[in-house]
Amino acid sequence: MSGTITALKAQEKSKDRVSVYLDGEFAFGLALIHALWLKIGQRLSDDEIVELREADTLEKAKQRALGLIIYRPRSVSEVKLRLQRAGVDEDAIAQVIASLRESGLLDDEAFSKAWVESRLGSSPRSKRMIAWELRKKGVSDAVIESSTENVSDEAAGYELALRRWPKVAKLETANERRRKLSEYLARHGFSYDIIEDVITRIENEYGTNNNDN
Repeated sequence: MSGTITALKAQEKSKDRVSVYLDGEFAFGLALIHALWLKIGQRLSDDEIVELREADTLEKAKQRALGLIIYRPRSVSEVKLRLQRAGVDEDAIAQVIASLRESGLLDDEAFSKAWVESRLGSSPRSKRMIAWELRKKGVSDAVIESSTENVSDEAAGYELALRRWPKVAKLETANERRRKLSEYLARHGFSYDIIEDVITRIENEYGTNNNDN
């Protein structure tokens, strides 16, 4: 396996990777960051080659994880699961997770708070449903409790109903409007009591049609 470096070539399809040639033949690919100290004519021992390949495996796993995080925020559990599915070994996964946590790029508390803010801002739902979503992401109960402690079902339910009202208001009768709005709120995890209070408030504020029955 040992040999002398005869060429170092940037890969056409991945400019941040280098093809390493030993004794005139392609030997392995390497991330540019790990190839910077290599030079043509340098002799690599078996142990050095193993070390380089291990470092490259770890770097590829880290870049895969960063790609996931850049696409959208992820929980620790999500990143771990995606790396497992990609065939990354557990030791490399542990190192990548530890590195990303240390750098602040992977943080379940920050992820959970961002998830709650996003849900309440884009599509309000109940505290119970948000907690269920976070639990599916592998977030611990303690972190979930902390990140959802200020979630108000009354406020979220009202905001959701208010957004839905222009469409529901077109229905002819109060019973139809109430049923449709109730079903919509229920699908977003709100309890019967919250739904009743919210609909009553909406009806009081925005009135009913003259042909209600």
